[in-house]
Amino acid sequence: MKTSMLIGAFALALSGSVAHAADLKFAPGEDARFNWQSFEDFKAAHDLSGQEMSLFGPWLSSDKDLVESVTAYFEEATGAKVNYSGSDSFEQQIVIDTQAGSPPNVAVFPQPGLAGDLASKGLLVPLGNETADWMKENYAAGQSWVDLGTYAGKDGAKAFFAFPYKADVKSLVWYVPENFEDAGYEVPQTMEELKALSDQIVADGETPWCIGLGSGGATGWPATDWVEDLMLRTQSPEVYDQWVTNEIPFNDERVVAAIEEFGAFARNDDYVDGGAGAVASTDFRDSPKGLFAVPPKCYMHRQASFIPSFFPEGTQLGRDADFFYLPAYAEKDLGTPVLGAGTVFAITKDSDVARAFIEFLKTPIAHEIWMAQAGFLTPHKGVNPEAYANDALRKQGEILTNATTFRFDGSDLMPGKIGAGAFWTGMIDYVGGQSAEEVAGEIQKEWDAIK
Repeated sequence: MKTSMLIGAFALALSGSVAHAADLKFAPGEDARFNWQSFEDFKAAHDLSGQEMSLFGPWLSSDKDLVESVTAYFEEATGAKVNYSGSDSFEQQIVIDTQAGSPPNVAVFPQPGLAGDLASKGLLVPLGNETADWMKENYAAGQSWVDLGTYAGKDGAKAFFAFPYKADVKSLVWYVPENFEDAGYEVPQTMEELKALSDQIVADGETPWCIGLGSGGATGWPATDWVEDLMLRTQSPEVYDQWVTNEIPFNDERVVAAIEEFGAFARNDDYVDGGAGAVASTDFRDSPKGLFAVPPKCYMHRQASFIPSFFPEGTQLGRDADFFYLPAYAEKDLGTPVLGAGTVFAITKDSDVARAFIEFLKTPIAHEIWMAQAGFLTPHKGVNPEAYANDALRKQGEILTNATTFRFDGSDLMPGKIGAGAFWTGMIDYVGGQSAEEVAGEIQKEWDAIK
């Protein structure tokens, strides 16, 4: 649910690309923002003329054009042909295709948990230790990304199966710079400062936060993002991983404490526009509107990178609205963790072209072409940040490359009945007045029932 919302964020319709230099989005060598040497080096090392590769993923319409604008450079460099197809039923179709013995060469998974499930059935091809080592060295918080693509194979042995490419950032707090300036507020650098700022806004007779959990049948999911972010700011990444896999129970005291951290914001009538009672009933798409009211109904809104899609028409990022990193606690010494989502590429039918395509994803040019257009963030330390299409994307990219830990959206990694079920509804019960212990206990009962 949440991942699919992020896939299309900031999408931009572009003309289709084919493997001829004249039709490439950016002519090789002509834009100094791009690492054209990486393109030329890859081209010199790979001749796959006449060969073809199938690529299957979740991207449609403008996003399909975007990924094809990148694969066009692979085609130009190698002489191979990439046949991309997208589906809004990707998660179901890839299972059908792999189990039927008719998979694509490479599949793009928006949910790593699904890739891990296929790996456990022997339906993914390991990418090798060399690729895992490359990622450790070249991605910020590299071990986090290796972990994201490492699963147990059919034999039970763990291996690196999936290459993370194209990320989204969730650890963001949105605000209106003019409102901060008028009130004399400064962007907080630590969680302690964020809480102090919230208290200051209340003391000034204003409301610090807008929070909305409404989302039709998916009501409650924005609260799971809050809890996941707060888990990463109160516990080590290892504890987060144990929680997501239920190695520690959902009602472990550390999880309960993170839920209560969320409650310190969402269940405080003074902190939330409309009071705590409005949190569950306010649609998440409407919740940021209070930032833009005159006078403002709130000063801050925590949400992922897609939320500007629901800002008032004509809002200019960087001027009318901006964001800052949801800070970590200075006193807890947990670094700068980032919560996010994204996609991983896995080989589902081995071939020389598929192997070469994974190698292509290591090149800066494979990232910079999409960076320069829309809706793409990368933790690749070798890319030029100036290639980003705008300042907002560049700032989000910097958050990724400054991260000491990256963790994927926890509820998207949990079993569907938990992450997209009991966790959502439990958060609604919690903001409605149930205790964190009661809610966490009920979620654990649901998890026990499906084991």
